[in-house]
Amino acid sequence: MPKKKFVLILLSVVISLQLCKSFFLPVQAEEQKDLTLYAKSAVLMDAESGRVLYEKDGYTHMPNASTTKIMTCILAIENGNLEDTVTVSSYAASMPQVHLGMTKDDTFYLKDLLYSLMLESHNDSAVAIAEHIGGSVEGFADMMNKKAEELGCQDTYFITPNGLDAQDENGVHGTTAADLARIMSYCIKNETFLEITRTASYSFSNIAGTKIYNCNNHNAFLQMMDGALSGKTGFTGNAGYCYVGALKRDDKVFVVALLACGWPNNKTYKWADTKQLMNYGLENYNYEDVFEEKELPELEVENAVPPNGELYQQVCVPLKIDKAELTVLKRSEEQIHTVYDIPKTMEAPVKAGQEVGKVTYYLGERKIGEFPVKADGNVEKLEFPWYVNYLLERFWMQKKLCMNFWD
Repeated sequence: MPKKKFVLILLSVVISLQLCKSFFLPVQAEEQKDLTLYAKSAVLMDAESGRVLYEKDGYTHMPNASTTKIMTCILAIENGNLEDTVTVSSYAASMPQVHLGMTKDDTFYLKDLLYSLMLESHNDSAVAIAEHIGGSVEGFADMMNKKAEELGCQDTYFITPNGLDAQDENGVHGTTAADLARIMSYCIKNETFLEITRTASYSFSNIAGTKIYNCNNHNAFLQMMDGALSGKTGFTGNAGYCYVGALKRDDKVFVVALLACGWPNNKTYKWADTKQLMNYGLENYNYEDVFEEKELPELEVENAVPPNGELYQQVCVPLKIDKAELTVLKRSEEQIHTVYDIPKTMEAPVKAGQEVGKVTYYLGERKIGEFPVKADGNVEKLEFPWYVNYLLERFWMQKKLCMNFWD
């Protein structure tokens, strides 16, 4: 093979591989300021849109410890009844610290175990809940993974309901900071979830009334910033300190997810990272109405009845976009661009209000809105009867002219 041809083929292969690599990479946050974070993986997300506003290695799959329990909690709320009776299995009772200390065949109300799960992060309560809702830990893990997929998670795999380090033939229990933020963005839309996770302390007993338990909320972020909504801590030897939390202020709702945010003795690192990311969002992102009112060109209509009854003339219909509002959370320097998809011509008939095209709004490469372009008038189709009437009118007009001439 000639050397020149070989070099051309090699370059083509390299370019193709680079294109494929770019195509399959996850969408990253837009150009961002460098922040000094302790966490190995971090994401700041706009909870309303799911847009990643800041990320540091936010799409890498990592163990996520007890932050897993936000998924366990929301599935229990959605698929169970808070007054359900949960019977404890020997497997649930065997879970390691941190645990409630339940015993085999003991019974609890599901609601009480959810407070145990989210306030004290009890591992035995997580398994008891999973077995009650999913029939088994394996069955519940299937529910967790299906829900993650439904929410649009890209690289999440759950094995346990409590987040203890685990691995099987399909992979390692864990998620990404982006996926974890996406799950929390979904959870905080549920009022029961918010009520449980914002409770400072909670007391309950087993159904028999023979044991009394007291739970205290360990989410210190709730007292750190005005507008703190919810959150969940986590720690295992493999995962390190993890955290996912949400904040709402001035109609802005942010979620921060942190993975591998230090190991002992770095327990406070997660609070510093969370506050820094939340403040970054509050200071740099504001809502802006980006809808533009623009005068559109008229659309040529083919085979249309001419408005003044004369043949061989161009017929056009005016276009409009109904006035609307498109509010988006953005930095002041971020640019919005619009793409108008309107045909050059279309066939008659056209009805007023008929959709003939669309305009799409983009923030960077992210689609943020779409509006229909409509016809602002009626245009009838030019058909055979119209030609007949046209010729008859011309005939009578000529006849009248002749009669006037001879008169």
